[in-house]
Amino acid sequence: MAFELYYWDGIQGRGEFIRLALEETGSDYVDVTREPDRGTDEMMQIINSSSEAHIPFAPPFLRDGDQLVSHVANILFYLGPRLGLAPLDEASRWFANGLQLTITDFVAEVHDTHHPIATSKYYEDQKDEAKARSFEFVRNRLPKFLGYFERVLTQNPAQGGHLVGNGMTYVDLSMFQMIEGLLYAFPKAMTDHEFRYPGLARLHRLVRNRPTIAAYLASPRRLAFNESGIFRRYPELDIDP
Repeated sequence: MAFELYYWDGIQGRGEFIRLALEETGSDYVDVTREPDRGTDEMMQIINSSSEAHIPFAPPFLRDGDQLVSHVANILFYLGPRLGLAPLDEASRWFANGLQLTITDFVAEVHDTHHPIATSKYYEDQKDEAKARSFEFVRNRLPKFLGYFERVLTQNPAQGGHLVGNGMTYVDLSMFQMIEGLLYAFPKAMTDHEFRYPGLARLHRLVRNRPTIAAYLASPRRLAFNESGIFRRYPELDIDP
């Protein structure tokens, strides 16, 4: 049976981290809310269910037969071994999961640059706060996160250009998506990132040039970044690093 991915239609968002793993491996999957005969209503019925034993808090979540798995890092921890995108040894699998959880924190901080007060309020209702939050993010948090992942690459004993071990894992794919999103949302802040974080820049190119990923990026399945997702381009929030 095909994997069933549930996420909001029309945005990459957190669902994109799951899509990249499925696309890289050529997995058979259905993007449920984008299916005309299924859609968002089906996703909300699961979330609001009064009988589902493993009810998810929010999308994304994944159905694999009778198994329902929620939360990006948890889904990738589940999919990784099944898709050949996880390290073989247990210690490295836990380390990869820790890296993915750190990416989860990173994503949350990116989101909070444009919604620092409340997700229930429009960006226009918190622009001053967003500007202050973005300044702090660009000057302090962005280099802290990227600097950490650059060190992880540098200190990987395998020295193969991957974050964990000597082969492609779901964490590499997720870091590719982070760089893609940051280049869209903060082009000024990401100026010269290839020189400041050369390992991450090489990893970004490596993933982008993989045949399955390149084909996906060129296909209509890859939704464009927009100002309804996590990564949003508001020029007033983008400053020099």
